[in-house]
Amino acid sequence: MKAIVTGGAGFIGSNLADALINLGWSVSVVDDLSSGKTENLNPAAKFFKKDIVDPTVREAFEETRPDVVFHLAAQISVADSVRNPVKDARINLEGSLNLLQSCVEFGVGKFIFSSSGGTIYGETPGEPATEQFPLRPFAPYGISKMALESYLKFFSVEHGLKYTSLRYGNVYGPRQDPHGEAGVVAIFARAMLEGKTPTINGDGSCLRDYVFVGDVVRANIAAIDKGHNGAFNIGTGKATDVNEIYALLSAATGFGSPAIRGPFRAGDLKRSVLNNALAGETLGWSPQVSLDEGMKLTVKFFKEQAARNKARE
Repeated sequence: MKAIVTGGAGFIGSNLADALINLGWSVSVVDDLSSGKTENLNPAAKFFKKDIVDPTVREAFEETRPDVVFHLAAQISVADSVRNPVKDARINLEGSLNLLQSCVEFGVGKFIFSSSGGTIYGETPGEPATEQFPLRPFAPYGISKMALESYLKFFSVEHGLKYTSLRYGNVYGPRQDPHGEAGVVAIFARAMLEGKTPTINGDGSCLRDYVFVGDVVRANIAAIDKGHNGAFNIGTGKATDVNEIYALLSAATGFGSPAIRGPFRAGDLKRSVLNNALAGETLGWSPQVSLDEGMKLTVKFFKEQAARNKARE
């Protein structure tokens, strides 16, 4: 079987490409390396340095003739989408439509889309949100994810393209980028290992559904043959606040200092938690890695990465 993984030099995409190759798949990675890293690329994958907005991305399809496309390439910053909604739409909508057109042209069997349960529902007060929860994204990032899900329905009806949309919670784990505004687990872990005190914005009470990257990879693989033309929450159903994340990482790293307290960040959701029952029933998927274990695996990765970087100096 042959696959294209867009964003395959990035955090989730590279972990997915590795897993597919281990399963015996022929994998092509499409990535413009704007945020992905060459060190994440599996040497067994064929690499196409392409921007998904560029129409020449079809060349990767023409050469690969994939059975399945896993679409993870994206503009991923919610804050950047607020500052520049046109850029967000160009990458996350126009770029994605380029891919869908190529799927139709080259007879792709399945398109698996990395959506965002963490933004597409907006605030999720009370019980964890099911897939029937109203879609109320506030930021352009979530709006573009919601819009593409509608486009997927169109391509399914008009062209017969099968798809699955996976609405992730807050994904964390090895290879997450510790720089920028996203990825609190990676940011805190790297800082603690460097002896720097991380900053918690506000009182640390914002609740999120943290799901380990290995579990997200398993969900993508489960969607190859199941969940056709549906959307599924990929989360744990458990609410965890930032203070608990800080405490778990402090324990895993041996960091003893309390956090610096900064101002509450405007636009942050107070609560976003996902009900994963439908993914269990339809995809046969459930999270396997506990938060405590996932934090330890993440810290182990950053420790080993730091040792490798030091050895190169």
